[in-house]
Amino acid sequence: MSENSSPSRVALKKITPDVSAAMGSLHAAAVSAAQEAKLEPELLELVRIRASQINGCAFCLDMHTRDARDQGETEQRIHTLNAWRETPFFTERERAALALTEAVTLVHDGRVPDAVYAEAAGVFDENQIAALIWSATVINAYNRIAIATRMVPKS
Repeated sequence: MSENSSPSRVALKKITPDVSAAMGSLHAAAVSAAQEAKLEPELLELVRIRASQINGCAFCLDMHTRDARDQGETEQRIHTLNAWRETPFFTERERAALALTEAVTLVHDGRVPDAVYAEAAGVFDENQIAALIWSATVINAYNRIAIATRMVPKS
């Protein structure tokens, strides 16, 4: 069966509203923790975009690239985020956050390496690291939900 002729997917919010609400509460708590830790909203959008790139989540990529643009992110940085290590466009803090995000997203590839964690600890305090880990965890969960239910970007 091709992807175009596949059956419709479950509507999670409708079928499991309590679980969907809990996920929304987790997201809100992660956003609150990031605000309390004084993490920049622009940095969090880079985290969300990068995890969504790795996971191949079109719905979340569309949403978070739009959100990043609305916050003043440049097209150049959005377009080169997939190759952030090879560009001069990202700060030391952003690079540490992106490396941590990739390690959390690709945890099956060998956990979060000590060097990656140490790099993050060199530029973020414990509250900020905790908020980054929660932010990466939440977007990974949302990516999986959107992919599993075949959510598509708005036209």
